[in-house]
Amino acid sequence: MSKLTFTKDFLFHRFTSKNRHGLHSPFVYKLVDEVIYDYKPKHAYDKIERERDNLLIDDRVITVTDLGAGSHLNKNREKKISDITINALKSPKLAQLLYRLTAFAKPKSIVELGTCLGITTLYLHEAAPDAKLYTMEGCPQTAGVAKEVFDSAGIRDVNLITGNFDDTLSGVLSKLDKLDVVYIDGNHQRVATLNYFEQCLPKVHEDTMLIFDDIYWSEGMKQAWAQIKANPQVTVTVDLFWIGLVFFKGGRVKEDFKIRF
Repeated sequence: MSKLTFTKDFLFHRFTSKNRHGLHSPFVYKLVDEVIYDYKPKHAYDKIERERDNLLIDDRVITVTDLGAGSHLNKNREKKISDITINALKSPKLAQLLYRLTAFAKPKSIVELGTCLGITTLYLHEAAPDAKLYTMEGCPQTAGVAKEVFDSAGIRDVNLITGNFDDTLSGVLSKLDKLDVVYIDGNHQRVATLNYFEQCLPKVHEDTMLIFDDIYWSEGMKQAWAQIKANPQVTVTVDLFWIGLVFFKGGRVKEDFKIRF
């Protein structure tokens, strides 16, 4: 997608989205007021951001294997860890939102597609330290750095799975009776994103939260987001532009919200 189209999408979202005022859904109002707009500092933030700071000065070069839409030719590329940290990791603002959303959900299980260097994984873990956490990464060397980050942070109970999501997701899902929080930040292609969504559907429940990253990243991702919203099992969606939230609350009129963040 061109930068011009992306900018137009962003501006349109800003003009058509709402803040907490004028929301008639008690659930979404609570989510926006107490979670999305909670900008108070948390103890976990500083701890995790110190790990990001370490990555920012790490000039080691690794071979990045990109299996998704980020690499048009799926070529291996040599990159500095510091450059990956700057260009590929979620910003503190978005990573900390993931922390708050996960803490709000109180999950017993968390699945992350797209570990990258492990910073968002740390946020997910700190938000629900007793949850069973599975994180998947397609690139072996990137996953190796993430493992170093987990060790540095003193985290030993993250289940890190390396390989193509098309091969690994079904195995992870088979280990879980139900899904509580799933964060999908990988591949970024319409067909793949819809495939991950459909694989999750048999194990969603009343309190499941699916989080889709980069829903305006491309025309394909916008199409995938539209199809996800239209699915009859989905009852509430929240479009924050950078991410999309999907809920399966029963006994509700289907509603889609655009929220300014």
